[in-house]
Parts: sequence; structure tokens; C-alpha cells
Amino acid sequence: MELTKYDHACVRVEKNGKVLVIDPGTFTRSPVLDGADAVLITHEHFDHVDVDLLKAASPELEIWTCEGVAAGLTEVPGKVQVVRHGDDFETAGFRVKAFGEWHAKNHPDVPVVQNVGFLVDDAIFYPGDALTVPEAEVDTLLVPTGAPWLKLSEMVEYLRTIRPARAFSTHDALYSDIGLSLVDNWLKMEAEKQGADIRRLTVGESATLA
Repeated sequence: MELTKYDHACVRVEKNGKVLVIDPGTFTRSPVLDGADAVLITHEHFDHVDVDLLKAASPELEIWTCEGVAAGLTEVPGKVQVVRHGDDFETAGFRVKAFGEWHAKNHPDVPVVQNVGFLVDDAIFYPGDALTVPEAEVDTLLVPTGAPWLKLSEMVEYLRTIRPARAFSTHDALYSDIGLSLVDNWLKMEAEKQGADIRRLTVGESATLA
């Protein structure tokens, strides 16, 4: 299985000729849906879902997401299917389990929206915009590293709670080059402390997972 980091909060996972894309939002400039068989969307914020991009996608594309997102995808030709915490399903040859219900608290005047995290093939966990701890062992964690709702101490504590064999940065487009260098340092410190592969993949960089 190969995981490729795309802009901001989007990743692409490939296995046996099948392609699964997670959270292709409006910050994702690459043609990430080319050849995609299925899409997982954690929540409705624009940096995680690009409705116009999905409207232009193949009608054979399978889209799995929470009810809040699905309500805004009525004009999308793909097969939109709603999932909730505790659900598990198979799509494009990937086995997926859903964990979590709500986005992390953000601005006091902004309502909290639905957010569902996805565990792919009992290996890769993508929490979306929440620090959800799944009831499962996590081999590879996609850890948010930069957001209005996130503090550094929370990110570190999340890594120490999950204790994955490897973790890669996500949700990091809000940083300047200087900020990204800080992220690299923070992740390196935690990698050394935990004896794990914890780091930031650059946009377009891939990692092969066993």
C-alpha cells in the first residue's frame, strides 16, 4: 500500500491498482481524483471537500462521508453514501471503519459540525479535524499539525496517546516555510522520544506501508 501526501489535508492511498482519496478540499491543487475509485470525506469545511471537483468526477466514484457533508452533495454524480461512528464498509478493495462524530471546537461563534475519522485496512487512521482516539491499534496516523482549533501540546499528547508506528503530518497548508520547519522539528523530537517514524511528507511525496 502506498500513501501520497497532497496539498493541506488530502492524501491518496493506492493498493492493487485501486485508488482511495481522503479529503480532497479546495486547497488541493493537484489532479488528485484522476483514476480515483473512492473518496472519504471527514467533514464539510471547504479545505476538506471541494464540491465542484466532485461534480466533475466520474459517476462511478464512490463517496463515503457523514450526513452533514452528504446533504451538500446532491448534485454530485458519484455514489454518495452516509456513514456514522461505528460503521465499517468496503470500498475499492479497502476495508474502512468509521470513528468519531464531531469536529474539534473552533471559533466560539462557529457551530461544531459533524466529523468522522476513517481507519483504512486496520492500518491508516485519518481523524479529520478532531483528535479522535479510535478503539483500535493504529499503525499509521495522519496527524493534524496546524489549525485554528489545535495547540502544539494537544498534537503532541495525541501522538503519545495513539503511539503509532509511524505518523505523517496533515492539515499543514496554513504554515509558512518557517512554520513548516518548526513542524519538522516538533515531529523529529517526538519521533526520537517514541522511537517511531514521525515526520512530514512534502506535497507529492509518498511512503510505502507494509
